[in-house]
Amino acid sequence: MLLREEQVHDHEPVRVIHRRAFGAGHGETVAKLVDALRRDDPTAASFVSEETDGVVGHIMFSRCLLDAPRRLVDVASLSPLAVAPQWQRRGVGSALIRRGLQELDERGVPLVFLEGDPRYYSRAGFSPAGEYGFRKPSLRIPDQCFQVVRLSAYEPWMTGTFVYSSTFWKYDCVGGRDTEA
Repeated sequence: MLLREEQVHDHEPVRVIHRRAFGAGHGETVAKLVDALRRDDPTAASFVSEETDGVVGHIMFSRCLLDAPRRLVDVASLSPLAVAPQWQRRGVGSALIRRGLQELDERGVPLVFLEGDPRYYSRAGFSPAGEYGFRKPSLRIPDQCFQVVRLSAYEPWMTGTFVYSSTFWKYDCVGGRDTEA
């Protein structure tokens, strides 16, 4: 499997992967979120996994903030991650996570946050963020799904409230929504 930085010619295959991986209802929203994050955060780290079939996986890490007592701290959000359904459970997602975390660590990013399945992301070193004194940005995020990994630049004073970029709010991609309402 080839892991590499996303290129402009990957944009459409990445949209397709997100639509397929997230399904009919949410997939289009996630594809639009990725396009918006590319525009709104030129420093975003975006990687693809390529096989003989073409692009089969995508991950994006974008700039967010930690509202810490001393000052605002630039941190990252791992969102989204998608793997084409026929390539899931083959290590593609895990490889993309490792590649992205390595890049962010080299860039000096101290913390990476996400919302996701703790059984899956704990294997990549993520832990419940509340255990380290971090506060989630929305009550709609289940405590166990709000996770963090601390990288080399992390310092113990870095605690506080995680703040998503406005792009996540614009696309209503923070926490879950009650579909019955």
